[in-house]
Amino acid sequence: MGPFFLPYQRAWITDRSRIKLMEKSRQIGMSWTTSYELVRRHCVSSEKYDSWVSSRDELQAKLFIGDCKKFASILNTAAEECSGETLFGASDSHSLEFSNGTRIWSLSSNPDAQAGKRGTRVLDEFALHPDPARLYAIAYPGITWGGSLQILSTHRGNENFFNKLVEEIRYGGNPKKISLHRVTLQDALEQGLLKKLKESLPAEHEVSQMDEAAYFDYVRNSCVDEESFLQEYMCVPSDDKSAFISYDDMQRCAYAPEDDWKRFFSEDNFLYLGVDVGRTRDFTVFWLLESCGDVLFTRDVKTFQDVPFSEQETVLHSYLRLPRLRRAAIDESGLGRQFAERAAERYGTGRIEGVSFSQRIKEELAYPLRTHFENATVRIPNDMDIMADLHSVRKESSQGGVRFRAERSPDGHADRFWALALAVYSARGGRRNSGMELVSRRNEGFVW
Repeated sequence: MGPFFLPYQRAWITDRSRIKLMEKSRQIGMSWTTSYELVRRHCVSSEKYDSWVSSRDELQAKLFIGDCKKFASILNTAAEECSGETLFGASDSHSLEFSNGTRIWSLSSNPDAQAGKRGTRVLDEFALHPDPARLYAIAYPGITWGGSLQILSTHRGNENFFNKLVEEIRYGGNPKKISLHRVTLQDALEQGLLKKLKESLPAEHEVSQMDEAAYFDYVRNSCVDEESFLQEYMCVPSDDKSAFISYDDMQRCAYAPEDDWKRFFSEDNFLYLGVDVGRTRDFTVFWLLESCGDVLFTRDVKTFQDVPFSEQETVLHSYLRLPRLRRAAIDESGLGRQFAERAAERYGTGRIEGVSFSQRIKEELAYPLRTHFENATVRIPNDMDIMADLHSVRKESSQGGVRFRAERSPDGHADRFWALALAVYSARGGRRNSGMELVSRRNEGFVW
């Protein structure tokens, strides 16, 4: 392995514990490292059983198999030159076969896919699975007759089962006998990550001129907020107890990256729009939902900052002209009043509702949104910035009642949260007024 792998990567490769777990920073090369370890096991250690790789979605698992193939090809070339032996044979997008008859397989993120299979398990980005506890429960029996269980992930809130495992190892006597690894961005930089990164980037890339301290600040400043940076890069889970919507609830409602969540709309479903209006410090966010039975599917999210209102209004009209848009709720607090009034004049108050934020109105918006997440009746993109924004809202009690708070950051002020809440609100209003007569605007080429 030598200098090809960094110290924290070598420590993971050489750890042959039956169960091992790593809480890690994002983008430090651990999926790549684990793919090498698996290939090495099958080529050198005469692995008896197949290995099974499950990531947060099927696409990531296939990419993992792609890395395995690259390492297998390198080792195979070396073996052929030294002994004339061939180490691996057939392969496809889901698996890689070795000359000893064993395979490395990619699996879907569905925990049931683990059932009935023996051999090593790799659970990559474990905390991002919709149900990590169930995934562990079904995967663990598969190593009864041999192999190992390897769990790697960044955190997703302190109530996530991944963090429960970490706390049990660290503070609960480690009854499962799990070998724990922890690598933050700072750890990786101290062990040579930036040098490796620069070797893979073009010379003109801005990172090429940075030292470790500058790169650390570069990553930190690019995050949505400090809490997101600590969770994604420093192995500090966010506080789900104080968050109004937990990461677990959001993860259950997230599209997998390979899902085409911007697909063409069904001809039979109505659309609903929420608009949170900002200009300089805050974002303007347009959130479009499609009602499919009891589930509200995100069909589009657009975010603007420092964009003239005339341009934002053009975008608003592009939504309001959609033939199946049933209702829109627009933030008319402050800057949004002109937005809402002009839209209502043009498209009718039956379709456009201006919403002035107050503590009472925020309660009416926020609680139904959380209920949709708890019941898994809303779908959102699997996007780190969106989830961090939704997670940033905190509920506080005061003498005046309930108060919703979110720290202002360079990436807005929970603007996505309120745009989605307004879209859900418009869907509720649209259902209540589903028999309303829509305004005809044939002169614009659309019929509402």
